[in-house]
Amino acid sequence: MRRLHLALFAALIGLGTAPAFAATQATVTGLVSDSAGIPQIGAVVELLRPDMTVIATVYTTSKGRFSFSSVLPGKYAVKAMGTSFLPSLRENVRVRTSTVVNLTLNTLYEVMQWLPAEPRDGNSKQDDWKWTLRSAANRPLLRWLEDGPLVVVSEKAGVHPKLKARLMATGQAGTFGENGERITVETETTPSNSRELLARVDFAPGSDANMESMLGFRQELGYAGSVQSVAAVAIRPEIEGAGAGGLEEAAFRTSETIRLGDEFEAEAGAEQVVAGLGRKSPNTVVAALPYFSSAWHGDASTLRYRMTTIVPGLRSDNEDRASAFLPAVSVRDGNLVLEHGLHQEIGWERKTDASGVAVVFFADRMDNPVLEATTHMAPGGDPQIASSALFDRASGMLRSAGPGFSTAGFMATAEHRLPGDNHVRLSFANGNALVMPASRRPLPFSAVLASARPRRAPMYSISLSGTLEGTGTRWHASYRWQPEDTVTPVAAFASDASQPFFNLHLRQPVNSHHEGARSLDVMLDLHNLLAEGFRPYVLSDGSLLMFAQDQRSFSAGLAFTF
Repeated sequence: MRRLHLALFAALIGLGTAPAFAATQATVTGLVSDSAGIPQIGAVVELLRPDMTVIATVYTTSKGRFSFSSVLPGKYAVKAMGTSFLPSLRENVRVRTSTVVNLTLNTLYEVMQWLPAEPRDGNSKQDDWKWTLRSAANRPLLRWLEDGPLVVVSEKAGVHPKLKARLMATGQAGTFGENGERITVETETTPSNSRELLARVDFAPGSDANMESMLGFRQELGYAGSVQSVAAVAIRPEIEGAGAGGLEEAAFRTSETIRLGDEFEAEAGAEQVVAGLGRKSPNTVVAALPYFSSAWHGDASTLRYRMTTIVPGLRSDNEDRASAFLPAVSVRDGNLVLEHGLHQEIGWERKTDASGVAVVFFADRMDNPVLEATTHMAPGGDPQIASSALFDRASGMLRSAGPGFSTAGFMATAEHRLPGDNHVRLSFANGNALVMPASRRPLPFSAVLASARPRRAPMYSISLSGTLEGTGTRWHASYRWQPEDTVTPVAAFASDASQPFFNLHLRQPVNSHHEGARSLDVMLDLHNLLAEGFRPYVLSDGSLLMFAQDQRSFSAGLAFTF
């Protein structure tokens, strides 16, 4: 019995130690090559603990390969070093059984060609479609290790996607010139480490209704900066006005970013715009809209100056749409006019990992501000509307030009990161906006437009965004309040302001593969959900107009990314 007991005990020990012995047989292998893909002979490869202490060192073979055997399962880092190259480091390598880690060695000159820059606007909302003109590509970074050397760091392989595409099918209502079913196709390609290209086409299936297209290009110049260009075209045959039908718009925007070290950054550019009504109509507007910005960066603070003649669109959720690069157009006295102006600001901001504050003082001149209204036309209609407004019969909306005005004011913003990767943002602004007083008697359309006048008004807004844990639902909710008689926004040139009144954006992943590289999402956008800020007017012919800063609208659909 004693012998049997000892034999069983020895068997249990053997069974207990077998997994531990098997676990020690993990290996880490890989290939070391240069940026051209040539294997590097005799390169030094180190296996490191997470605290960067060296466990083992080997040399690559005549084919550039290396191998570490008898490695315990866990998390490690692998570093490769070669003559005339910067060291290359791969962190967060999880070793279980057989793990392959391929490393690329780069020269300092090569690294400078694709070292990414900070996004142009750190406050702008970003989603998973981080294309060229909103953020730099996710590329390896330079970093100083505690033991001294400068290394090229990459978290994982495959950080340079060559091609990305998205197909969207949506239905929307309550938007000028964009109602009904829409199909959108986007493609992004990265032909090299420093170049990116984006193309987008948006159209209504089975009809000749509104079609939009755009093409964007960006070239990174390393520490020096970057250059970028965007061409956008919109064809809206259903728009009528000024005795003609069919609105066509085109814009070409170019800019260059210049960096002098880590302290100074400047961006200068211009947009050339052409808009016309019908192919045979002489009613055409041509304009050049320049802009410039500069920033001086301190430890955690930034001082900025910005000058622009371009009025940003209200709907910032679709920054990569062609309409986001096309200034709004309307009609004044039978002539097509362009909404633009002159904006100058001086701002200061301070940011940390968890919070940020910013104060901006601005001086604006607004020309041809767009007044938008929904309408229920009486039979026959007011003939003044045909000569003084653009009319979209599909949505029942019109746009006309209000009186120009000047203003000076300020805007203050505070933001904070909440638990669970959520964010809150509070803003207050004070400046002039156009107001339209209420009227109890019918008026001709010209008298309604003449009633608009500038007045100083406050603006308050709160914005919350984040991702729900477990479901992956991405959401963004905002509320922006102004006095109910205002029909244009306060601080109209603010590039990161919330949209008027209550808005909600939801994006729910339904299915995803390969770390989100292929996914199917459900999208929902609601604007001015509570139908606030409407100013009703009855015209002399019995037509009803409802002016507002932003009309109530919705958009819903599916997005497939692959």
